[in-house]
Formats: sequence, structure tokens, C-alpha cells
Amino acid sequence: MEKIGFVGAFDKSNFIIYLSKILELMGKKVLVIDGTNLQKIKYIVPSINPTKSYITSFENIDFAVGFETWEKIEEYLGIKFDTNDEEETRTDTKKEREVYDYVLIDVDNAENMENFAVEKFKKIYFVTSFDLFSLRKGLSCFQNLTENINVTKVLFSYEQSKEDDEYLNFISLKYKINWNDYSLYFRIFGEDNKVFEENQKAQKISYKRLGMDYKGSLAYVIQDITQNANIAQIKKFMKE
Repeated sequence: MEKIGFVGAFDKSNFIIYLSKILELMGKKVLVIDGTNLQKIKYIVPSINPTKSYITSFENIDFAVGFETWEKIEEYLGIKFDTNDEEETRTDTKKEREVYDYVLIDVDNAENMENFAVEKFKKIYFVTSFDLFSLRKGLSCFQNLTENINVTKVLFSYEQSKEDDEYLNFISLKYKINWNDYSLYFRIFGEDNKVFEENQKAQKISYKRLGMDYKGSLAYVIQDITQNANIAQIKKFMKE
């Protein structure tokens, strides 16, 4: 099971939902955890009996809402998961087993970054646009780190700018972050947001009418996560 962290104050809900659906279409079992203060997934993913904390299934993807730690999710399900972090070798009276191929966690604060031990995850993405709130509040998620971690940038922008990227590098210097030598870009279009809104109302995850740029960027993120699928194969899943 691979844990993937998506960190930042930028609204990542649709981005993560649509990533998780591609993985599901690829035959993977996926759990999405909303570890943000806003808990937006609670309002956009259908649930029959929502409580303070729960796991619901939508389009063959499990969504966990309202949990403060990974252990609380394990307690809710009554099992321990095999993991890819340093705790993998621990012993426990409960049976350990793999339930999910991928766990995608959305965090927007330092507390949940620490509670879910995101710094130990196999892959960590910093997702942001270039407004100062998203940049500064997003980077504050890393403020409790005691050791440097490797992070990949996922940058949402109206246009790709070297100056914006340099500014992000500058204001992140005080944090224990080693930026990977490549970034993943999403170009912001209002048309894509309109498609997300319409799909939410229809209670579905559909790639129809999403822009080619957005779908292409999703494919590159999936390729980076899986490391074993080519872009053409990934895009094919979004056509089915």
C-alpha cells in the first residue's frame, strides 16, 4: 500500500477526487482521506448517513472524513494496514493486511501533517497556486518538520512563470524541504471548474468536457505516482 500526501492550503478536493478515479479505473483500490480543516469532501461526496467521522464509498472509491489520525481510521475499520513507512515492521495483536493499493491524503495544516506522519509517505506533493495565501499558508504545513523531506511541486497557474517559481523557492527556504528537480503544472481555466460543479450536482465523476490540458496534467501526476504507466495508457482510462 502506498501513501501519497497532497499538502497545501490550495483547494485540492476536485484534483484529488479525479486522480483517485483514474487509479480506480486502472483497477486499484483507493482510499481518499480529507485531513483538511474545511472538510470539503464531506459536502461534495454523497454519503447516506454522515456522522462526525465516517468512511463512505463513491464510484468504487472510499472516502474518509473527520478523522484526526491514521490510527483512528484503523480503529474505525477494526484492522491494521500494511504500510510503506517506518512502522511497517511493528507487531500488533490485530491482523495486518493490505486493503488499499493507494491512500491519498489531503492536508492543509501542520497539525494533521504531523498527526498522519505525512513526512514518512512515499510521495509528497505540495499543491498551490501563486496567490500569497495559498503560498504562505500552504508552506506553513511544513513548519513542524525536524528533518528535510523530498517534495514535488504541483503548480496551478493561469500561465507558467519562471518568476513565480523562483518566488516560491525563495519563501520556502526556511522550511526543511528538498524540492524535486521537476514540477507538475495545471493551467487554470474557468471551464474546468464549471464541469466540476455540474458533475457534483449530478453526483458523478466524469472526464467528459474537461479540458485537454487538465486531463493531460492529471495523466502526468498519475504517471509520477505509479511509475509504471505511460501517458497514452492513462489518458485512455479517462475516455472510458
